[in-house]
Amino acid sequence: MRRVNIGLTEEQRKGVSHLLNQDLSDAYLLLVKTKKYHWDVVGPQFRTLHLLWEEHYTALTESIDAIAERVRSLGGYPIGTMEGFLKLTSLKEHGGDVPTATGMVSNLVDDHEQIIRNLREHIDRSSEEFHDEGTADFLTGLMEEHEKMAWMLRSFIEGQALEGDGSQPVAEKKTPVGV
Repeated sequence: MRRVNIGLTEEQRKGVSHLLNQDLSDAYLLLVKTKKYHWDVVGPQFRTLHLLWEEHYTALTESIDAIAERVRSLGGYPIGTMEGFLKLTSLKEHGGDVPTATGMVSNLVDDHEQIIRNLREHIDRSSEEFHDEGTADFLTGLMEEHEKMAWMLRSFIEGQALEGDGSQPVAEKKTPVGV
């Protein structure tokens, strides 16, 4: 096998590849959740969310391929199994759970925001610890994609109060003034 000689040590390339495999794992789990919600959403928001999530999972599929190719360009091998993805992901599955449409949106916002936080850390580590500006730039582009998707999802539920589990709160009874 030909040695990779791109100005990074093997240790640097392995370190960056590990970060990228974590990002790949998060993106893959998010893809699965987005597709599942695309299938399961019901209610008045069905068409809007069904179409939005189709756009999102299409973009996520492209990102996943780009991440895997970045790992290969560094001489590494991308994770390619569900077992591997589940070991490295920072996201949580919601197996067997079919939340309301708003709950689905809220879960996806949480996941995108977690990925954004992870990407910020990975950008810094790629640049500062591993001296790989190419990967830092690549991850910045991914972060911007997730920021846009999170913004679109947040905009959908903006102004609606949500409980921690993504459900609508029970309406509060207002006490009349002077009672």
